[in-house]
Amino acid sequence: MMDNPAQRAAVIDMHSHFFPAMDAAYRARAEADGLPWLRDDGDGSGFIMSGAKMFRPVDDILWNPARRVEALDQQGIDLQIICATPIMFGYSRPAGQALECAQRFNDAALEFCGHAPHRMKALAQVPLQDIDRSCREISRAMESGHLGVQIGNHMGLRNLDDEGILTFLTHCAEVGAAVLVHPWDMMARERMPKYMLPWLVAMPAETQLSILSLILSGAFERLPKSLRICFGHGGGSFAFLLGRVENAWKYRDIVRVDCPNPPSTYVDRFFVDSAVFDPHALTLLVQVMGEDRILLGSDHPFPLGEQDIGQLVRDHSGLSGAQKAKIFCGNSRRFLNL
Repeated sequence: MMDNPAQRAAVIDMHSHFFPAMDAAYRARAEADGLPWLRDDGDGSGFIMSGAKMFRPVDDILWNPARRVEALDQQGIDLQIICATPIMFGYSRPAGQALECAQRFNDAALEFCGHAPHRMKALAQVPLQDIDRSCREISRAMESGHLGVQIGNHMGLRNLDDEGILTFLTHCAEVGAAVLVHPWDMMARERMPKYMLPWLVAMPAETQLSILSLILSGAFERLPKSLRICFGHGGGSFAFLLGRVENAWKYRDIVRVDCPNPPSTYVDRFFVDSAVFDPHALTLLVQVMGEDRILLGSDHPFPLGEQDIGQLVRDHSGLSGAQKAKIFCGNSRRFLNL
């Protein structure tokens, strides 16, 4: 059972996923129309489906809120932030259909959290292919009780420095929505058909691309400083390769043409989560990002997530108690405006 939180530092896991079961009418329509839906096999297991095709085997911790809270109790997590499984984004769909799905899933997320509202909170999703609809939906979601929004790291060929996406991010700042950027639809899949290589190689690269698109384009110069934005999976390969980017900025004018300041000076404009799985990587992440910019994030409940949530931070011999408290709770409170 969970320890008494009054006797230890509170723990907030700000990066986890869910997938709602939805009603029979939606499931039938989704199977026919190629939409994402959940097949519950009734024995605690099931499949995420894409139309009639099986996408991923899952178990009921993904859609059963009572099971989720049991897991939080067992792992000592006081609050977990849930958000869409990326297949739910629907960015390739007609905007009206994607909006309808987003609204259904956003309402389902609040219903999921309503099982234990002090233990679970939600980030919404939006139809990012339509910026006006996205702005309206995040406004509605914030008024309904969401803490922010999760978006994919690109929209087709448009990276985060796209003017429409920057308009959406500015709107998020205006309505107080925290933004979690999650990689999806990874590059060069045709060269990585086996071994989960898209998740192991392309996913970190996608996240670095997201961060650099905001830095090198000068977007961070134009976005409001009130924007609270976080990149999952430790910011991908960004921390390890920042020195290479910095060197290029100094010696190649084509790199700095739209970026007036060294790339390293923008690390105070965004957060990253702690899902890096290695103490040396976490040490580097703290050195690059600073202890105030890292949030506990597990990617729970998927197999590539941290299985013992918070263990990497908890067992890290190089972090002080104060630093661990920031990563476990304090930084997430600021990011989520709790």
